Amino acid sequence: MNDKDQKQLGKTLWAIADQLRGAMNADDFRDYMLSFLFLRYLSWNYEEAAKKELGADYPDPNAIGNGGRTPLSVWYADNAADVPAFEQQMRRKAHYVIQPQYLWGHIVHLAKTQNDALLDTLQQGFKYIEEESFQSHFQGLFSEINLASDKLGRKYADRNAKLCAIITEIAKGIADFSTDVDALGDAYEYLIGQFAAGSGKKAGEFYTPQQISNILSAIVTLDSQEPKAGPRRSLPSVFDFACGSGSLLLNVRHQMKAAGGSIGRIYGMEKNITTYNLARMNMLLHGVKDTEFEIYHGDTLTNDWDFLRENNPAKKPQFDAVVANPPFSYRWEPGEAMADDMRFKNHGVAPKSAADFAFLLHGLHYLKDDGVMAIILPHGVLFRGGKEAAIRTKLLKDGHIDTVIGLPPNLFYSTGIPVCILVLKKCKKPDDVLFINAADHFTKGKRQNQLNDAHIERIVSTYRVREEQERYSRRVPMQEIIDNDFNLNISRYVSTAEKEEEIDLSAVHADLVAIEKQIVEAKKRHNAFLAELGLPPLP
Repeated sequence: MNDKDQKQLGKTLWAIADQLRGAMNADDFRDYMLSFLFLRYLSWNYEEAAKKELGADYPDPNAIGNGGRTPLSVWYADNAADVPAFEQQMRRKAHYVIQPQYLWGHIVHLAKTQNDALLDTLQQGFKYIEEESFQSHFQGLFSEINLASDKLGRKYADRNAKLCAIITEIAKGIADFSTDVDALGDAYEYLIGQFAAGSGKKAGEFYTPQQISNILSAIVTLDSQEPKAGPRRSLPSVFDFACGSGSLLLNVRHQMKAAGGSIGRIYGMEKNITTYNLARMNMLLHGVKDTEFEIYHGDTLTNDWDFLRENNPAKKPQFDAVVANPPFSYRWEPGEAMADDMRFKNHGVAPKSAADFAFLLHGLHYLKDDGVMAIILPHGVLFRGGKEAAIRTKLLKDGHIDTVIGLPPNLFYSTGIPVCILVLKKCKKPDDVLFINAADHFTKGKRQNQLNDAHIERIVSTYRVREEQERYSRRVPMQEIIDNDFNLNISRYVSTAEKEEEIDLSAVHADLVAIEKQIVEAKKRHNAFLAELGLPPLP
């Protein structure tokens, strides 16, 4: 599917969502809409794998009729003894199993015929997918989809009818499009973005705008120690400790594959249960197998993921790349015990008023010595005093801050404030800090400002070759930063203001003298004319 068709599929599905949600809150309807798209993808992928597995034995869809039977339901009925062996093969090759009655084709048939069993079938299907489809089990994957909600209708029949309408329209909307993994995955991302745009501040909980995601992904997929060498060939592991819907992790995966490289295991952590479920669906919907990623539901600040709490330094998990867009200036309660936490012990604990540096230090702690980390933070981390100044000073003295990138304001759905990207490394080679001031380089939009491809490319290429450009980028020696009390306010080092034109006073004086002379000559001529007319001269 080409880019135009992919965008049109997204727009078609968004129009359906906008039309059908009625009085339902956009965030609530999002969960239904995206879950049905997810079921559509799982079914399509599973049936494609079944066709390959069964070959000539796969029933001809055209010979089945339109009684709601799917090819797999026909095969299951005719080959009951062979079903266990078939499902075992499917778990090995497709990594999951969906029984025929829960496949999208059967669900759509129930919806189009307004069958009273639709709601019950969906509930059973969602439970089956959570508990039995995948070997790794995806408990609670659909926990936010309340099919018994009064928002769908007060009575069972009303709720069933509403679901029939929604599913019928979705099926109709995607019928004219190719719905392979790339197409549906892109449509899913488009819808997440559209719902984010409509949910204001809540959007920051689950979505990083694609343009900013592209910058972070491009940075961490370059060679970590020699960025000018270009994209790395392999990225064994990547971690996002505030992963939201997983779009940033998927962008890193896409960048690696687009550059001809390979990516290993993907790790994410997310506190919000709804967003956590979105991330797991998003991974699977983009063709990431359940054995290739691990998303954990938990609190990053309290570090409650046992996998990360390994006390043996030799076994402590570390990642080749860390990316993150954590909540800005999040208030937290660190407690006295945090001073002994291994993540903060060497640098200090972030203040209660803003957990920005707590998030940063968490990511840095789990970064490999030759890895690279890119994190989005508010500008306050660059210059705020107190505990944050002490942490910033330690990071600079230890040589961990590699690059500071200032972005334009109003790029996010959740806030209009300008933000920065900090690039950190444990073993960076340059003894200076690269500052990129891209604050004035954007395209103004109606609701949010935009970074186009040229803006993004300039930022990434400037980072890659560490280039200095007037009023845009500069490599600042550590001594200058020390002289500025470790303040990293970007405008101190790279001002975007145009220089005032220097005034040549001697030239200005000569011009004034010449003008004065011209005035005297003009006055003489004018008085001569007045004399001829018998009029008194000008004084």
